[in-house]
Amino acid sequence: MDLNTLSGEIISASIFVHKNLGPGLLESVYESCLTYELRDRGFKVETQIVVPVVYRGMIFGDGFRADMLVNEEVVVELKSVENLKPVHKKQVLTYLKLMDKRLGLLINFGEVLLKDGVYRVVNQYKD
Repeated sequence: MDLNTLSGEIISASIFVHKNLGPGLLESVYESCLTYELRDRGFKVETQIVVPVVYRGMIFGDGFRADMLVNEEVVVELKSVENLKPVHKKQVLTYLKLMDKRLGLLINFGEVLLKDGVYRVVNQYKD
């Protein structure tokens, strides 16, 4: 499955979860429900992925945690906030670079309409 189709499926599942739960819950609730929904649709989903930082040949394993990795290709970062900040998109881009992935989705379940809280982040430097 190509990245555009896969990201479309992730967004579709996110909208389904949001329609059923609405905005305003904890991020962890949305993560659990979206993980269930994606797995039910046949996708491989890993959660709370440790993203190590490599600095001068040393690996620091306690750097970051990405919320989700779907089909070993798309990094998904979930938020449940009133307003996203520019740093949230930078966070996803950092994960993409450190994990050597091409595409990430930043999804804010705090929005009244989820479509207003979905952002694609592309790692331009991925080979």
